[in-house]
Amino acid sequence: MSAHTPHSHGPAPQAPQPIPGVDSIIAVGSGKGGVGKTTLSVNLAVALSRLGHKVGLLDADVYGPNVPLMLGVNTQPRMVGENRIEPVQAFGLKVISVGFLNPGDKPIIWRGPMLHQIVRQFLGLVEWGQLDYLVVDLPPGTGDVALSLVQTVPLTGAVVVSTPSDVSLQDARKAIEMFRQMKVDLVGVVENMSYFVCPHCHHEIDIFSRGGAEKTAQQFSVPFLGNVELDPEVRKAGDTGKPIVVEGETSAHAKSIYAFARKVSDRIAEIKASAPASVIQIQ
Repeated sequence: MSAHTPHSHGPAPQAPQPIPGVDSIIAVGSGKGGVGKTTLSVNLAVALSRLGHKVGLLDADVYGPNVPLMLGVNTQPRMVGENRIEPVQAFGLKVISVGFLNPGDKPIIWRGPMLHQIVRQFLGLVEWGQLDYLVVDLPPGTGDVALSLVQTVPLTGAVVVSTPSDVSLQDARKAIEMFRQMKVDLVGVVENMSYFVCPHCHHEIDIFSRGGAEKTAQQFSVPFLGNVELDPEVRKAGDTGKPIVVEGETSAHAKSIYAFARKVSDRIAEIKASAPASVIQIQ
């Protein structure tokens, strides 16, 4: 009888296999929901594309697949070749999401083995082609999907999203520890909803406190990826299916997200420069 990992409900994992043509895989996670993880995942992917990279976006948040809404697409992926899936195109990205397969308000009620299977299919059966980055939007928390992802493909690194509040940071620390236990390099921690600029007096207001994510990053010796502004225009852009970074790097509303995207790109380059140690670890 095959052995099971302590926290796995599926079959014993095989060694993670790279996706042909995909240079770097970036997981975006958070300890809890409501911190803007999907908003940052979508805008990170589009910003990297706008900066000249070939980018894919995998919506692995199977319980709350909001990527189709935020990109304004509801196209069904096409089947090509022998049981292969062609990703949907949006804003220069190649995108796949459970939301394309299960549209509307019907919930997905799946146990661990089904989650493991859909993650493996999205990674292995999708025609990703040549990509510089595949951004993976994980569900909040430290559950089955993250474990399945790590078991299936070698991640280049993980981004942890948090707001400055103590409640959010408490769970962000768990996410950091989860990735460390799974031997995944930390790209860094980003503080979302870090500050709000009053449209009347133009002063910065710390609605959810400020600086907590940077302190947590220092405490865990993890790079800090910057502060992203709490901006109503970012929310409006996501709700209308046109990510705020489409406005360009000079837009006041997109500036902090582009700065975050550039730091992620730089950190991935650093991690890949020290890849031999990681490769030995995976093998």
